[in-house]
Amino acid sequence: MSNSTGCLSTFFAFLSLKLTGILQFVVRLSTEVEAKFTSVERLLEYITSCVSEGPRSVKGTHITASWPQEGAITFKNYSMRYRDNTPIVLNNLHINIKPGEKVGIVGRTGSGKSSLGVALFRLAELAEGTIFIDDVEICKLGLRDLRSQLSVIPQDPVLFIGTVRYNLDPFNNYKDEELWLALEKNYMKDTVKTYMRPTSNTLVENGENFLVGERQLMCMARALLRNSRIILLDEATASIDSETDSMIQHTIRDGFQHCTMLTIAHRINTVLESDRIFVMDQGKVVEFDPPQDLVQRPNSLFASLLAAANQVNS
Repeated sequence: MSNSTGCLSTFFAFLSLKLTGILQFVVRLSTEVEAKFTSVERLLEYITSCVSEGPRSVKGTHITASWPQEGAITFKNYSMRYRDNTPIVLNNLHINIKPGEKVGIVGRTGSGKSSLGVALFRLAELAEGTIFIDDVEICKLGLRDLRSQLSVIPQDPVLFIGTVRYNLDPFNNYKDEELWLALEKNYMKDTVKTYMRPTSNTLVENGENFLVGERQLMCMARALLRNSRIILLDEATASIDSETDSMIQHTIRDGFQHCTMLTIAHRINTVLESDRIFVMDQGKVVEFDPPQDLVQRPNSLFASLLAAANQVNS
């Protein structure tokens, strides 16, 4: 009797262990299935609900390979929102930027500075009005035709796994001599020669081979190589040291002197040498004049922003 009781208790103990293991497997399996169905649900939503961007090219619309030749930018009665039923972020803009002009864009957080870059690259479509570049209405162009002619130097440098050539010229449009010339103008030629050859050795993910300032210089070399007439800088020197900042400012003055340049400034002092500065507030341009005029103007919003920045730095 005792033997049968012991065997029965052993059986139930073994069964409970097996059931515990099966239960853990079932819970794990159900969690994986739920996650996979969530992925399917998201894919279905992206396919059926998300509004796609504009076409890459538009039939019947022809622009020359050298467009834009001058780099004039005009915003006419331009308004933009990021999605339907959301507030207007750019409100009835009327801006004329001359060819080759260096323009600083300043304002408090949420004033619409970065939204101007979004509008120029058509990452979000207009609500009303239009934008002209050299008298060509960009809203009627294909996105590939538009974006391939503009350059942007972001605040956070973007580099990919691959060779230096792949990062500078992913479509193999330029010769090695042109790559070296761009690197030389950008003070990166000796650095690249020291650590790697531009056509063979690879960069690790996000360009961790280089320091932050060197990565930013690489992104600027990419813009130099493209030689676009219009360049957008989203405060390219915000996260680097003063020495590298000085090198970048020198590159901007020498390498981009014939380009129309829009600089979104988080540090006011970096745009004091601009030809004109426009101050954003609640999606509108409230001031648009040379910096020396804005500083001397009583009750100027730019002067108050500059004074606040100087007070913080001191």
